[in-house]
Amino acid sequence: MGNSPRRSSLYRSAGLAVTLLAALLIVVELGWAQFARKSTVSKGPRALGLIQLTANGKARLTPVAVMVDGKFFDAGSYKATPVPMALDFGVVYEGFRTGVSQGILTITQPGQLRHTWIAEGTWLPAGSKALSTRKKAEIPNIEEKDEPPRLHRGDKPAPSDKQKPAPQPAVSPASVPPPPETAKATPPAPETIEDPNRPVLRRGKPTTKAPQEQFTTFDAAPAPATSAKGGGAIQFIPAISDAGGPDPRPYTYDLKPEEETTYRTRMLDLATAELRSQQSREKTAPGPPPASPSAARRKTASATPAPKPSFEDVRLRIFDLSNSNEPVLVLSARTRPAGAAATGVAGPEQEITLIARTNLEGELRKLFFSVTDSQHLYVAPRMELIDAVDADGDGRGELLFRRTSDAGSAYAIYRVTADQLWPLFEGTP
Repeated sequence: MGNSPRRSSLYRSAGLAVTLLAALLIVVELGWAQFARKSTVSKGPRALGLIQLTANGKARLTPVAVMVDGKFFDAGSYKATPVPMALDFGVVYEGFRTGVSQGILTITQPGQLRHTWIAEGTWLPAGSKALSTRKKAEIPNIEEKDEPPRLHRGDKPAPSDKQKPAPQPAVSPASVPPPPETAKATPPAPETIEDPNRPVLRRGKPTTKAPQEQFTTFDAAPAPATSAKGGGAIQFIPAISDAGGPDPRPYTYDLKPEEETTYRTRMLDLATAELRSQQSREKTAPGPPPASPSAARRKTASATPAPKPSFEDVRLRIFDLSNSNEPVLVLSARTRPAGAAATGVAGPEQEITLIARTNLEGELRKLFFSVTDSQHLYVAPRMELIDAVDADGDGRGELLFRRTSDAGSAYAIYRVTADQLWPLFEGTP
């Protein structure tokens, strides 16, 4: 009994389905392997520093933090024997501005500036080639002569038949001058004990321009600028040193000028609401009770809504930190206390920092808000945004700030979550 056409058709359909399923599985596995390679997460060590680049190309590096096994340490003191690991000779840092490579810095001389570790290095801008130290090949100059060819040994020409070497007079051993006294041998440099457990950062080719067994002091050199704002003679560029880690990507959020204006207006409105909320909390703080109920009623009746504050030096940065096309907005501005113009009392100038992101409905959600002045740095430090940088090597961007309190300045790294800033590292002044 032969097979029915229906059964043969079912077999052919089943075989085709199995073949398509196998091909689909192969494509998915290849795509997943490729995606996994692209999303490489750094296991460390991974160092973060801040490059100070002058107009004449002189570069200095200030260490910020070192990540080892997912934990952050102060790069200025980690593995300091005596030079910190982040400032070893030959360590290479790649400078980034909002995730875009700006160049390479190779450390040539670490040292201390007012008891703080920094390092000088050679800066190679992105797109330029390193200077080659090899000698160029020279074409030999061969002179044509009518003499027959002869072989030469070394640099001395071979004697010809017309010129024979004159016999040298015999020299007695007594007439030989004594050899000059050799210079006193210098004591050998102190041997450095290498730690086999010391992590290794990204390293470049060794250089002989600086003694690699010593560090120096930069106290005699002029102090660098302390402001990270752009437009000055000194550029501040975050830099990463890591032998592995993910490929860098930009953290810019592209938008039209009218969209940026809209975000700016909405952020200023949100900052105004936060200032008024803070002022209302200060007014409702517990204090001495009123003298009488009538005085309390007169005080409530005379209360008027606070005027809208005016903002100066407004700076708005918008990032796409997680490659999800969701903007993260950072606003910084200066303002005067509300009501200072009406009362005629000029209080200290306040500085605000507001960080927000959008939700599914497109509304702004506050993640962080800070307001401070020169008289309250011990309560709330001044927050100065440096840039967005991938500090932990997971492919996402974090926010690098300089925090200034009454004790001094230090750097901090924050991860942006759905509803707050999560501190990954906060240095101490």
